[in-house]
Amino acid sequence: VSAPAGPSWTYAELQRQADRIAHVLAKDCGLVPGNRVLLRSANKPMLVACWFAVMKAGGIAVATMPMLRAKELKQIVEKGQVDFALCDQTLRAELETLLPVTPVLQRIVCFGDPSPDGLEALMARHEAPFANVDTAADDTCLLAFTSGTTGQPKATMHFHRDVMASCVCFPPHVLRADEDDVFIGSPPLAFTFGLGGLTLFPMHVGASTVLLEKTGPNELLDALVAHRATVLFTAPTSYRAMALAAKERRIGVRDGGRLRKCVSAGEVLPAATRTRWREDTGIELIDGIGATEMLHIFISADEAEARPGATGMAIPGYRARVVDDDGKELAPGTIGKLAVQGPTGCRYLDDPRQANYVRDGWNFTGDAYLMDADGYFHYQSRTDDMIISAGYNIAAPEVEEALLAHAAVAECAVIGAPDPERGQIVKAFVVLRGGHRGDEAMVKALQDFVKATVAPYKYPRAVEFREALPRTETGKLQRFRLRG
Repeated sequence: VSAPAGPSWTYAELQRQADRIAHVLAKDCGLVPGNRVLLRSANKPMLVACWFAVMKAGGIAVATMPMLRAKELKQIVEKGQVDFALCDQTLRAELETLLPVTPVLQRIVCFGDPSPDGLEALMARHEAPFANVDTAADDTCLLAFTSGTTGQPKATMHFHRDVMASCVCFPPHVLRADEDDVFIGSPPLAFTFGLGGLTLFPMHVGASTVLLEKTGPNELLDALVAHRATVLFTAPTSYRAMALAAKERRIGVRDGGRLRKCVSAGEVLPAATRTRWREDTGIELIDGIGATEMLHIFISADEAEARPGATGMAIPGYRARVVDDDGKELAPGTIGKLAVQGPTGCRYLDDPRQANYVRDGWNFTGDAYLMDADGYFHYQSRTDDMIISAGYNIAAPEVEEALLAHAAVAECAVIGAPDPERGQIVKAFVVLRGGHRGDEAMVKALQDFVKATVAPYKYPRAVEFREALPRTETGKLQRFRLRG
């Protein structure tokens, strides 16, 4: 495990760090098996050590994205009943505001904190190996939060056996990496896409992984070469941006490096992006669809079997089919709802939406697909109101709520608008209160306001001012008319 500006650890060193943190959790914090531990950090080795420490101590890891604000963190702490938090010192401010208002959160310990209460100082007291808690295969070890289309986040529960199952489905059958590989990528470890691709999968085969705090196209390009990375995990938007950045810099993506495997997930992969990447690098993208509810990728195709415009086939261990509203399987070439079964599946924590996602033993992902005569699945659209922009899932109601808190906004509606670079962008239709002008200054004011209220990636990149919003006679918003 290594980071460009941080430590480079062997497996033995990582284990020693995780053992020390596990002792801190159990002895200094008083963690007992089943307690939930929030993790807050950019991708870095210490975050991985904290994650494994929670596993060792029998806790439940609740990883969060660094960009989340106090409002979103409060929802996670309360929904997940989080007892403790391990946090990067640079990100503690938003989290500490919760201590007076969320009684369940008992203690925050920060790494990078030079004080006697910092994690490193506490770790220094513990040198002995940690005896792992004897957890069961079906004990929950992970709460992964995902945006709900209603704006209320959902906590997906995953067992220890689910984590292991994810390592023996997609990786050996599609990815086929080995101990000589060096993994690198952009997804945060708080995303299960990132947790698998940058921690679980490389460590399952004894490979190396490079963790980057900054993952813009230029940073990724430079890191690929500097670390001689061989396996890349990122979203289609990032592949497009990297290809463009390489062209502008007049370099090849593979110049001086060893890149050989490229995995794309998080949003639909356009055929043009697949072609562009193959022409620029000679590497066929491994496309896949996964879900936080399913933990990781369940439909994909390796380089030899990939087809432009198709996500792939159900990977070994999973079954997938396209069904109608009643759950009846549809004929090939017919658009319907994607339903999946496998060794992992959706378990929402205390959420009635469980009944919508899992029906008759099948997981309904919220995606519309068709399956061709050869068994390849082709993405069509979402079947719900989720906006997927550059690989991030964004709930329209959450952005609307943030906008409505601004004094100038009378009412608003948010949709996902098509965008060639990001797949979709967040677009807001806003009706202003009297006395306010819908000009560029107002657009910027609203955008900045949203960025300060919720995670910045959720802000509306397009804002259109209207006199009124389209509604039915009963007052219900007609989003389809805005999309048109």
